[in-house]
Amino acid sequence: MTRLGIFGGSFDPVHAGHLHAARAAQRAFRLDRVVFVPARNPPHKPGRGLAPGDDRLAMLRLAIGGAPNFEVHAIELERPGPSFTIDTVRALPKLLGEDGAELFLVLGSDNLEGLPSWREARELLERVQPIVVHREGDPEPAFLEIERALGADAARKVRAGHLALPPVEVSSTDLRAKLPALGSRTLALAPDVLAYIRERGLYGTRA
Repeated sequence: MTRLGIFGGSFDPVHAGHLHAARAAQRAFRLDRVVFVPARNPPHKPGRGLAPGDDRLAMLRLAIGGAPNFEVHAIELERPGPSFTIDTVRALPKLLGEDGAELFLVLGSDNLEGLPSWREARELLERVQPIVVHREGDPEPAFLEIERALGADAARKVRAGHLALPPVEVSSTDLRAKLPALGSRTLALAPDVLAYIRERGLYGTRA
């Protein structure tokens, strides 16, 4: 049975921390494929404008390059309305020809507190094994909140996916603020991604 990892997010822009988390999740949970899914309209980020979906998709493809077992899918960009994870989990395996795959959902530990409010959270946790990426120095994952809201079985499943990682000093928010002043190199971004950002004038940069 294929072990399929789904890694959703705004990826605005995709950076070294995202790739580090994906590689660590692949190794720790022996994933055969990791699919990056950029969101069209993240429900938990209302009102924040994102770079165009086509640009975020292109940057992801540049970032993963020829990495084996990594790929990108535009399912949420092609679907109108908010990007609900449960809809993606239901539809993506069939689109990939992996109807019977064992599903894993890669998410940051900072998302746990809000997880009970996600659309059809109970069914989502029945369909996937979460991989909860927890960077050293971040607040402790909200396992108790999951147990209170969704029950002991859900909390056990979420705890089983706990993945502790060394800290990565990079975030998309910081990058967007700093990009206009950055030079032609930064360890936070793949060189091809940075060149794309500057060529397209994204995030206030100039070619």
